[in-house]
Amino acid sequence: MNNTALSRDRTEWLNGGPNARRDILSGMVGTFALIPEVIAFSFVAGIDPEVGLFASFVIGIVIAFAGGRPAMISGAAGSVALVAAALVHAHGLQYLLAATLLAGLFQIVFGLLKLNVLMRFVSRSVRTGFVNALAILIFSAQVPQMLGVTWHSYAMIAGGLAIIYLLPRITTAIPSPLICILVLTAISIAFPMPIHTVSDLGRLPSSLPSFTFPAVAFDWQTLCIVAPYALAMAAVGLLESLMTASVVDDLTETTSSKARECTGLGLANVAAGLFGGIAGCGMIGQTVGNVRYGGRGRLSTLVAGAFLLLVMVPLRPWVAQVPVAALVAIMIMVSASTFSWTSIRDLARHPKVSGIVMVATVVVTVATHDLSAGVAVGVLLSGVFFAFKVTRLMNVSVNYDEATDMRTYTVSGQIFFASADIFADRFDLRDAAAKVRIDLTASHLWDVTAVGALEDVVTKMRHHGMAVEVIGLNQASAILVDRLAPAIGSASS
Repeated sequence: MNNTALSRDRTEWLNGGPNARRDILSGMVGTFALIPEVIAFSFVAGIDPEVGLFASFVIGIVIAFAGGRPAMISGAAGSVALVAAALVHAHGLQYLLAATLLAGLFQIVFGLLKLNVLMRFVSRSVRTGFVNALAILIFSAQVPQMLGVTWHSYAMIAGGLAIIYLLPRITTAIPSPLICILVLTAISIAFPMPIHTVSDLGRLPSSLPSFTFPAVAFDWQTLCIVAPYALAMAAVGLLESLMTASVVDDLTETTSSKARECTGLGLANVAAGLFGGIAGCGMIGQTVGNVRYGGRGRLSTLVAGAFLLLVMVPLRPWVAQVPVAALVAIMIMVSASTFSWTSIRDLARHPKVSGIVMVATVVVTVATHDLSAGVAVGVLLSGVFFAFKVTRLMNVSVNYDEATDMRTYTVSGQIFFASADIFADRFDLRDAAAKVRIDLTASHLWDVTAVGALEDVVTKMRHHGMAVEVIGLNQASAILVDRLAPAIGSASS
């Protein structure tokens, strides 16, 4: 291993060394933030909480070494649980474990094929909408914990928020959310009161995870059952993870390997399936909380996973007494810090189409609780608006020379599937001129639709007795025309 690789590895693990303590403490905060969300999504998926918690431990450990984005926390939550729910309800847990293994294999293949480049088609407006929608979903997930409770719970939440926001003004040696958990737990133990604790959320694991293989028949019928779910889980998981990685890139002003994140998540999910867990992905709320409180290296990711195991088994009696109000306070803080408040102001400053894309992403995501649906709608709208914008930039001007009886059509702009019809409509196919020249010097033909439109125009004009000459094709356009429509007989200049 060369010096550059060693330096990068040291930086990713210890963030240069001095901040290792911050990584450890912020990772511990991430662990406590994981627990309620993982348990909640376990119920969504129709599985026992320990299945989700075991998976989060395994995913956290593997992704710390194999992932492409340091400081990112991954676990068994998110839209993956929504996809898994239908499979569990129809066929049971064992088929879910098989689908988890297959989803991990799909993600490894996606990473090796570098399909992460598709993220380039996700605009900044979609990313902002994604972040804002997640902030809203994170907050809405806390609402059930604040309904039908006594005033003690509200007082504990208020006290937790006060600690989280006011303590950093005094000291930042220890992340304030961790202090919030310790103080509120001590208060609830010293002064018993009618509030919910972690033990009320579901059954916590009482033993370590063990290696297991899905108890299903490995045949064609099983593959046909699990493959569609596995592919959906793989796609949704990668989408959430890559979007989360992009958010961390922006927060830390660093870059990450998205292809490595794909393969790393795949390896993590394969491992989760082999230890009886559900597939997972990047968790935006916990990741943002980790970064906000100093987590920068892989050590914080490793601690979040390893500490979860310590919390689940040896410290289980103590963790069971942690007030849910403390976790709610932390997630409210994460929600508030995740939301891009400047995006509200930008709605008036930025182009309207950008605002529409951002708002549509938020609305669809919140309405469906499906991050992939929101992002898909945002990307689709971005593509449509871009196509319309580029189409408006295409122009065809006409000039007639009586001396030579030649009409010249000068085309400028981009000709592709969205502008091809407009391009064709600009020509008079029954022109009375004896000669027609189509000058494409200031334009570019992008696809088979553009070449087809040009071929139709030339063919119909020649059918009406006009001598048509095509000039000015750039090299790329000329190659495309010669390959797809050699009958045009174009000449480049």
